[in-house]
Amino acid sequence: MTKPIEVRNPRTGKFDYVIIPPPPKFLSHQCHRLRRGQIHWQELGIEGRIEAIQQWKQAILANRKQLTDALVNDTGRLSTSVLEIDSFLHGIDRWCNLAPQLLQETAKNTSIPFIALQQTAVPYSLVGVISPWNFPLLLSTFDTIPALLAGSAVIVKPSEITPRFVAPLITTLNTIPKLRDVLNFVEGAGQTGAALIEDVDLVCFTGSVEVGHVVAEAAARNFIPAFLELGGKDPAIVLESADLDLATSAILWGSVVNSGQSCLSIERIYVAESIFPEVYHQLVAKSSRVQLAYPAVESGELGPIISENQAAIINEHLQDAISKGAVIHCGGKVEKLGGGWWCRPTVLTEVDHSMKVMTEETFGPIMPVMPFSTVEKAIDLANDSIYGLSAAIFAESEELALEVGMQIDVGAISINDTCLTAMMHEGEKNAFKFSGLGGSHMGAAGFKRFMRKKAFLIKTNTNKDPWWFNDEE
Repeated sequence: MTKPIEVRNPRTGKFDYVIIPPPPKFLSHQCHRLRRGQIHWQELGIEGRIEAIQQWKQAILANRKQLTDALVNDTGRLSTSVLEIDSFLHGIDRWCNLAPQLLQETAKNTSIPFIALQQTAVPYSLVGVISPWNFPLLLSTFDTIPALLAGSAVIVKPSEITPRFVAPLITTLNTIPKLRDVLNFVEGAGQTGAALIEDVDLVCFTGSVEVGHVVAEAAARNFIPAFLELGGKDPAIVLESADLDLATSAILWGSVVNSGQSCLSIERIYVAESIFPEVYHQLVAKSSRVQLAYPAVESGELGPIISENQAAIINEHLQDAISKGAVIHCGGKVEKLGGGWWCRPTVLTEVDHSMKVMTEETFGPIMPVMPFSTVEKAIDLANDSIYGLSAAIFAESEELALEVGMQIDVGAISINDTCLTAMMHEGEKNAFKFSGLGGSHMGAAGFKRFMRKKAFLIKTNTNKDPWWFNDEE
């Protein structure tokens, strides 16, 4: 028997929900069931798959309140949960519109006149998705929708920290038999995720660098592709010519939205010396207007720290910075309210790269601000990291911002804005350094990675090829 897992409520601190991981044999049985369903799913063709997924979207819309309530209980926040569902539904429509053209086969002549090339692709039979707790619905479906449209079956293992959304989602899924046969969500912790990797043909993982290493090694042993989206320590660079009101508003949102619990969060801010005081003063003033969603979920914008372990990490980073001379201008502590852990927007100065808050992933609403003397120094500071997920650059000149961005070792750079890859997914990007592995999760590549290319090389004449043996007498 597998051991039940108690789930903590991030607002109350109480363990008020229980999940039961599937026994290994049952998980394996589910994978075999999905593989059988995949054969018919692929035969449906793209129009049939789009029809089934659009039916699922309508079922989700009809049950939106139940799904929203479950997400609020999972995460303790309302407005971001609403945005999460909207983004998920928008993603369905976007991929349904793009998929037909991305699946088009091509035929063309080659450099050899009598050999034609016909190019096609076939989906991986079963895709495994292991997703994190910070955006439970969105990140469990981000890879799932394009994989399904490509023709794969999918099995998803969401985080055991935020599993409540699964039940209402499965309720909607059960109304669409064609989709139910090729998509399943299984509850469990790391052991379940490890077992899942043993039974799939491709794995997508979003989470920490530490666990990402484990997933990559397991995938390598099984000789299957692994697409990993891991941690970030995203820098923002504010050049002297920047619009400071725009920059500080964007940085505030990018640093504290979802209480900073995002791999795309701005986690360190580098500002030209001449404008440094004005920038951090504006950040402090604007931070004071952002309220906690407490005592009621409607009370403010910032929900609780979802993971109790993450609350401890945020506090550790703050204490480490303070002990090394950092100055707190607002916020500055993790506090317990109503049983949950909360952190107000926090602005720090007198920071440097000896501090964890500047080098390790904090995953909280923390804004350490550091001055730089030259653009070259700002670039060096931004690149002084094991991470390379994304960044932001603010400057009056788009040309200058792009020139600086070309020298930053990250996969996506927002110009005069922050975290734009959270809002639009058209641009293909790779994670640099320890921030990930594998092809882009976005753009056309985010769809094509679920398919293996096949090439048909077709001889078009009846003559013997000039490179064959001369086998005539």
